[in-house]
Amino acid sequence: MHYSGAVLLVLWLGLVVAAESVEIQHEGAPSTQQICQPDIYTMLRDMETRLRASEKTVEEQKAVIRDLKEKQEEQAAALRAVGGSVNLTGSQVEELRRDREESRVSFSAALGSGYFGPFEVATPLVFTNILTNIGSAYNPTTGVFTAPVRGVYHFALHLLGDSQPYIQTGAALYKNDEQILLAYDYQLNPHHATPSNGASLQLEVGDAVHVKLWPNAQVRDNGHRLTTFSGHLLFTM
Repeated sequence: MHYSGAVLLVLWLGLVVAAESVEIQHEGAPSTQQICQPDIYTMLRDMETRLRASEKTVEEQKAVIRDLKEKQEEQAAALRAVGGSVNLTGSQVEELRRDREESRVSFSAALGSGYFGPFEVATPLVFTNILTNIGSAYNPTTGVFTAPVRGVYHFALHLLGDSQPYIQTGAALYKNDEQILLAYDYQLNPHHATPSNGASLQLEVGDAVHVKLWPNAQVRDNGHRLTTFSGHLLFTM
């Protein structure tokens, strides 16, 4: 549009020069001047009108270009915002994944074949026959479960005693150094004692849960895994 405006301007100047030339050349001929001059001036007015229209069109196109640039900048800002949201969503997904992994805590272990006890004092029981140990929070070497996350856990203890009468069958569940519960039975008749107990505990990270054989009590196990210690995370806090 700048090019066409320049052309019109040149033509307009040319017509002006031509008009002046005609006027000078025909000073002695009034009738010819009266015929030519109106046509030339009409053309000049038309050229001026077209020039102004072209200038108006150029300004309108400039305004359109400015609007397009503004919209482009707005779209770029929106894309940056979307990119930030995507990154935030990615972080949230990763956090959810970690939370899910941390919430997968469950174990169950059997004592193993043989008789254990009796002893005069409470003695740790180590359940070495692992059935499952998701999250590896239970240590089969020490018999201690260590809470990996803060939350509520449920623990269960099942025992098998001897079939001989007058033998205590019992073991206690501990949280750190605190006794929480006791699974206990004392048979007067020649039948196997099978006491059990369980509880849900709120644990902090690093809290230890373990089992001790009750003083002067005895437990046994065999290949059927009848004496077991189990626990799993219910929910985090």
